[in-house]
Formats: sequence, structure tokens, C-alpha cells
Amino acid sequence: MADHTTTVPASKTPKVEQKKNTTQARNSIAEWAVTILLLLFGITTLVQAYVIPTGSMEDTLLIGDHLLVDKLAYAPAGSISSHILPYEQPKHGDIIVFRYPVDINQTFVKRVIGVPGDRLKMVNRTVYRNGVQLNEPYTYHKFPYDASRDNFPGEPSPFAEGLQAQYQRDMLEHHVVNGEIVVPPDSYFAMGDNRDNSLDSRYWGFVPRDNIIGKPLMIYWSYKASTEDLAGTSVDSLFSHVTDLLEHFFTRTRWTRTFKIIRGYSDSRLPDHPIPLNPGNPNP
Repeated sequence: MADHTTTVPASKTPKVEQKKNTTQARNSIAEWAVTILLLLFGITTLVQAYVIPTGSMEDTLLIGDHLLVDKLAYAPAGSISSHILPYEQPKHGDIIVFRYPVDINQTFVKRVIGVPGDRLKMVNRTVYRNGVQLNEPYTYHKFPYDASRDNFPGEPSPFAEGLQAQYQRDMLEHHVVNGEIVVPPDSYFAMGDNRDNSLDSRYWGFVPRDNIIGKPLMIYWSYKASTEDLAGTSVDSLFSHVTDLLEHFFTRTRWTRTFKIIRGYSDSRLPDHPIPLNPGNPNP
């Protein structure tokens, strides 16, 4: 009996293989596209990378600390998400990342000292909130005492200009009661841990709630660099920073700070919420 086995013409085999390869390539591109989209979603929605360019939060955060910022921590809660995700309001002692009210293109990192309703003053470098002296083990001083800087509220800063001076003047004219700053609704009073060298609420007023981006989670990398290298925008400064990294990556990386968790500080002696003012006794 004759063998009737059917054979596929050789001319068809390359076409089948080509179609198979094309399908695999498309699948790979689709997988990578989804991965990239998810990564971009995570970076823009869940966390954000940020580098500390100045010493205003020394010694808690150092120049060259690279942070991961949790953008969901203070996000406005929806009717459903509020029961699923741990949204919260900024608390006393929290470290927050926010858009600088004077220039929202700049991002600042400071510590929450006052929440809405708090009464604040600073006497000889000591902060009092609602009449109680704060315990602030995180503060850092490297300059001699300066009455104009280390007492607050006081006279407007002579160095403030433009919108910064306007915000400071508004705070001092409309939010001082009996020698204390009263934090208005939906606003926060933030200060740097390096009290001698921090451009904070003492000089430009309050942080609007809507300006707050999130809270730092951890330091994923820390590199000893200068403010000029980190904050510079010129080609020369960028080239200088890249060259420095190539030459000193291993020796200037602060390995002991890598993956360090960042936590706020809560004074257990004090209430989490401001004590309401008694109309008959403004200073309880």
C-alpha cells in the first residue's frame, strides 16, 4: 500500500515561525508596557523619591539623604478608600514633605509643630504649645543665641521679601493672640530641626493642608554631597555632581544610613489635639 503521509511545503514553515516570533514580540512589548505603566503609577501615586539639598533638618536628615515619600499617608480619604487604606491627618512631631507656599515648584521637608487650633510661642529657643513646654530631643543648634531668631512671634524678618514677606506679615498681623501664634483651620505650623538654619513657618507662615504631599518612609541612599551639587540646575553643577559620584561613590556613600526608617516624634506628655480656648480665660 502506498504511503500517503502529507508533508508541509517547506515554503510555509518560515511564515509560521515568523508569525510565532511576531506574536511573542508583541506579548513581550505588552508585558513591558504594563510593567512600566504600573511602575510609573507607583512612582507618581504611591511613593516619590526626594533628595535633601539643605541642612535645615539636621541631624535628623542630612544633606544628600535620598528619601522615599509615602504619598498616600495624608491623601484625602474617599467614602470607600477610607475603610481600606490608613489615611491620617498630620500629627504633632510628624515629618512632612510639602510644596513651599511661596513657590509651589519647590518642595520642603519640615516637622509639624502646630496643628489647627494650636497656640505656639518660642522663648529663648524653647517652644511652648498650648502653654506647655515641648520636649524636642531632635533639635539642633550650631550658632550662638539670636534674640530675633530664637524668640517667636516677634518683629517681621528684615530678610523676607516679596510673597514671603507678605505671608509672614499676614501671620503676625492676623494670627497672634496674647503673644502666641494661633494656627488657623486646614493649616499647619512647620519648623526645621536645625532651628538656627531653617527657612520655616516662622518666616513665611503656615503650610496649607492641600500643599502637603506626604511623609518620608525611609532613606534608601545617603551620599555626602554639597548643597550646590544637589540643588544646582546648571550643566556645570550637574557635570560636577556626576563626576563626583563616579570618583567617590563607595567612599562618600553613608552606608549606615542606607534603608534607615524615618519616624516622627510624639511627646507622650502632651495631648494629640489642641486644647480649646476658654472665652473667659484665653490662657488656661
